[in-house]
Amino acid sequence: MMKKIFAVLVAWAMVVVPARAELKVDIVAGATEPIAVAVQKFETIGNVSAKDAEMLRDVVDADLKSTGLFRIVSRDALPEFVEMGKMPDFKLWSAVRAQVLVQAKLSAESGGRYNLEFWVWDIAGREQIEAQSLVSSKKSVRRLAHIMADAIYERLTGEIGYFDTQIVFIAETGPVQDRVKRMAIMDQDGYGLRYLSDEDTFVMSPHFSPNMQTIVFLSFRDDDPMVWTLDLETGEQRRLGQFGGMNFAPRFSPDGNKIALSLVKHGITHIYEYDIESKKLRQLTFGNSLNTSPSYSPDGKKMAFNSDRSGNQQIYILDLETGDVERITYGAGRYATPAWSPDGKFIAFTKIADDTFYIGIMNPRGRNEKILAGGWYMEAPSWAPGSRRLVYYETEKSIDGMDRMSHIRSVDITGQNVYDIELPDGVYGVEPTWSPRLP
Repeated sequence: MMKKIFAVLVAWAMVVVPARAELKVDIVAGATEPIAVAVQKFETIGNVSAKDAEMLRDVVDADLKSTGLFRIVSRDALPEFVEMGKMPDFKLWSAVRAQVLVQAKLSAESGGRYNLEFWVWDIAGREQIEAQSLVSSKKSVRRLAHIMADAIYERLTGEIGYFDTQIVFIAETGPVQDRVKRMAIMDQDGYGLRYLSDEDTFVMSPHFSPNMQTIVFLSFRDDDPMVWTLDLETGEQRRLGQFGGMNFAPRFSPDGNKIALSLVKHGITHIYEYDIESKKLRQLTFGNSLNTSPSYSPDGKKMAFNSDRSGNQQIYILDLETGDVERITYGAGRYATPAWSPDGKFIAFTKIADDTFYIGIMNPRGRNEKILAGGWYMEAPSWAPGSRRLVYYETEKSIDGMDRMSHIRSVDITGQNVYDIELPDGVYGVEPTWSPRLP
């Protein structure tokens, strides 16, 4: 699907060492004052497109700014241009209140490849704190910027970056009475949208495999709602199996060897686990209630799901080894679509109370509930790698019912820095799922 980009930590003449007063963002509470980052114009060597070099700089700026944790120093305010290999005049950079200086050099190599080198300086500490060299094909040059931004983000926050990722979702086009729904994929910043399904087949609930090779989704092909898989490299689609009833809400296990799904039999919906290698199906929930929206814990030992077994929709935790089930939500309203964070510390959810939809997070015991966003209709939270941000969709209430629009939005776990991921004109988005880091 994608050509790999190799990131190599380069041994420079200047040894990279931590600054005495380490420069870091408070990743939990959110920085009270964003760290000021100055990104210089990229140096170019050889047959390098000036447009590519400027695009890389723009993408790095945009990635870092989008977090809300960093402030990009205006390019007009940069006091000097520092060539790679030379020491910055730290007094000059301090004078413009820059806390971090980023230098970069883009070189053309044989075989249609680019090499991107970059250095990161702590201005107050007067030390270089990061140095890397990245190589990619010219066709994949935009990924260099995302990987570079990830490295800067990780160095300054201590958390896993999420810029070199993608989002799969259902793209909606056309009038509200006759919407066309197609599965689509794009970079996390909305760039490079492409469709993965045709206009004739209704699809829902796409989710990535852990290795990013496969997407599992619900397809209504031939008016038969069944779970299918899509190979992202070959484009091949396969039906998961014939299970004797409607099946939906598929999710991969953390090791990628199993798929959890909901299956309707005799009018009752239960969660099952399908073993991809043995092709065997195992029932996980029992009784006469509706059970759906499975989400594995990162270690694969537990599963969050929602059920109406208590009388209304609540979230439960299933121990996959013992079969024990525990209810974890008791707040006012109904809870749905649980999504376990990659670090295991949170479960995101949709909450419906007082005719309002909310996106929130809580710990795996159902405590410390925090509402991140609320509106007329919103659903389907999905985690970025590192568990810092969530993506979800929100549908605006239409006054006349003729122009209902759904937007894909991202929010920080503090509930701050909410923004729309820009889609092409006339395209709306629902059911987004954030990918792992790209291979």
